[in-house]
Amino acid sequence: MTGQQPHPDPSQQPAGATPGWTPPPSGGTWYPHGMTATATLPPPLVPAAPARRAGRVRIGVAGLLAGALIGGGAGAGVVALTAGGATAGTSPVAAQSVVIQDPESATAVTAAAAKASPSVVTVYVTSGSGSGSGSGVVLTDDGYVLTNNHVVTLDSSTDSATVQVRTSDGTLYDATVVGTDPTSDLAVIRLQDASGLTPATFADSDDVQVGDLAVAIGAPLGLSDTVTDGIVSATNRAVATGSTQDDATVIDALQTDAAINPGNSGGALVDAAGEVIGINTAIASVASGAPGSSSQSGNIGVGFAIPGNTAKRIADEIIATGSATHAVLGVSAQTATDGSAGSEVGTGAQVVQVQPGGAAADAGLQAGDVVTAVGDRPVTSSTELTAAVRSAAPGDDVTLTVRRGGETTTVEVTLGSSAG
Repeated sequence: MTGQQPHPDPSQQPAGATPGWTPPPSGGTWYPHGMTATATLPPPLVPAAPARRAGRVRIGVAGLLAGALIGGGAGAGVVALTAGGATAGTSPVAAQSVVIQDPESATAVTAAAAKASPSVVTVYVTSGSGSGSGSGVVLTDDGYVLTNNHVVTLDSSTDSATVQVRTSDGTLYDATVVGTDPTSDLAVIRLQDASGLTPATFADSDDVQVGDLAVAIGAPLGLSDTVTDGIVSATNRAVATGSTQDDATVIDALQTDAAINPGNSGGALVDAAGEVIGINTAIASVASGAPGSSSQSGNIGVGFAIPGNTAKRIADEIIATGSATHAVLGVSAQTATDGSAGSEVGTGAQVVQVQPGGAAADAGLQAGDVVTAVGDRPVTSSTELTAAVRSAAPGDDVTLTVRRGGETTTVEVTLGSSAG
């Protein structure tokens, strides 16, 4: 693959723009829902802003499974559910609670799981085109639950599915979708006639550090109340999921090596105190088969979660209004390189187009400017610029480091707002 192709800031394209495509760093491709890498990518298009975006990562990594939905009418390679509701190849698994049997020998993982597991549920979704299952996190005692958009929409294949939720005590509830936010891959559902549920406690995800204990709780392969542990491998990891240019989501993620598999989508990533630091949403998978074929690999120690602060803000907005807002800069951008032939090593996000009347225009940004940092966070690609902006809230003030010509300066920007 040669050259750089436009990668816009996905939530802020000018009106009438045409979807664009982004070349990833060298190596395989991250795709949601088990789609594998293709040998070639589409040619460059006019930069714009699809909701979700595919990108490439290091050699050997070919799939970013946005997160592990089990089943679904769309999305090649997912694990189907049988007519009886069981995961293919397994028997139905009853819900179980994590109980500390011997406090004197309990580990930090045991304690974290015991606190958080009552707040994690299994989500079952059925439509005329298929069925699937994922996970969710209880927000309120009267039944609001946070999960992934791709769980309740069956991998974006349907807008009208039947949703049921099983809590950790085994109770099965009917549920309705309160609202979805495809831009962040989040959704809120509400259990009918629920009371006395155990809401999750959210930690400040801005305080998470690399090396912190990370415990993933959810229903991988339909196995409710499954607990896996690891560490936080990276913070502020800009990843782009999506099997096509039209269904991409850029996530400013927490990366973890805690085992995350199909079915963990929408479940909790918690810290040593059992407090939610992220909502599990995607995993990387190793390429399998010929280019263009489909696969659904499991955990390889590279999983991603939406930071808890972002997830909680969006969930609160959906509960209050039915939808969510996002910070926007008001530019289309592409990854800048050092100019050497065939180089794909990013040196910043180059502004291709500035939206009139947007936040960037008000701050004086111009086409050709190269953004190299947002605050103290380095930016080496357009994906990283998008993720950094997405991690902020509408109306936040940010400082951009901008290279214009041979000079570098800083620009203060008040971010705009757009609906998801």
